[in-house]
Amino acid sequence: MNKEILLVAEVVSNEKNVDKEIIFQAIEAALVAATKKKANEAIDVTVEINRKTGDYVTFRRWLVVEDERAEAGTSTSLATAEPAEAYFDPSSMMKLQDARKQNPDIAVGEYIVETMDSVEFGRIAAQKAKQVIVQKVLEAERAQIVNAYREKMGQLINGTVKRVTRDFITLDMGHNAEAILPRSEMIAHEACRMGDRVRAYLYDINTDGIKGPQILVSRAKPAMLMELFKIEVPEIGEELIEVKAAARDPGSRAKIAVKTNDGRIDPIGACVGMRGARVQAVSSELGGERIDIVLWDDNPAQLVINAMAPAEVAAIVVDEDSHTMDVAVKTDQLSQAIGRYGQNV
Repeated sequence: MNKEILLVAEVVSNEKNVDKEIIFQAIEAALVAATKKKANEAIDVTVEINRKTGDYVTFRRWLVVEDERAEAGTSTSLATAEPAEAYFDPSSMMKLQDARKQNPDIAVGEYIVETMDSVEFGRIAAQKAKQVIVQKVLEAERAQIVNAYREKMGQLINGTVKRVTRDFITLDMGHNAEAILPRSEMIAHEACRMGDRVRAYLYDINTDGIKGPQILVSRAKPAMLMELFKIEVPEIGEELIEVKAAARDPGSRAKIAVKTNDGRIDPIGACVGMRGARVQAVSSELGGERIDIVLWDDNPAQLVINAMAPAEVAAIVVDEDSHTMDVAVKTDQLSQAIGRYGQNV
């Protein structure tokens, strides 16, 4: 029994909260590297560790190739200019005719496998194992983070400001996870300081980042507004009220359209709350953003009329080809209908 390998797997697994199988695979990879270094040639090696005893066996294998491929030329250089199908390396490949001397039924593409002396899990192997384990653990941790936050996609998450730069803010999410809040996804003029708690909407995970996966969050997307109302208005969480659409000028003005199929419920009143408590809670989270709640209508023209309130629409013309509407209001309500900086249009 190799207690040293079992101990390493147990300790690192518990310390890093990583599946023990990942650690065993890392040790196997380290033993492969140590074996190749000792052989001083490009042999094809695999190592299998018994997960119960810690004992391990080393196998050398040769890929069986067509005889013509071997006769085309031998090269042991990885930088060979020969096409891949013509490349032949006797240290890791074997001609079909030679392979069939050992196994008459073997075919091209299969392997001739033999056991070989295993290197000891000593200082050199341990050093290499440490390097591989660190990398494997890092990869496993990243995979765990991605999987955990994929389940939270489209939800609000909380983090602590860890780093502030010109282009983005880094949030510490705990458990070695970080989220990126781009400046373009922040509320205008919103200041974040180190140590501040920030709530944001998870909208993407970029797995192609050089330093690992990036959890991307936003405080400016309309979906953030919709998720906040889900928290503040129980009727939305219970699906008695549905938020059909939302639009925002982040930090300044927002509109949401709501509906209900229960005639006993006033969807607008429920979202506003007693003395405006619910809508004020959402507004406070968004830096005082002014929020209008309008009644949803499946008729686009009626929906626009509802959204223009309190301005009264005198006439409306719908162009279905261009998907636009011309809205007419009284002169004294023009500025109200357009809104600040044209927010309503």
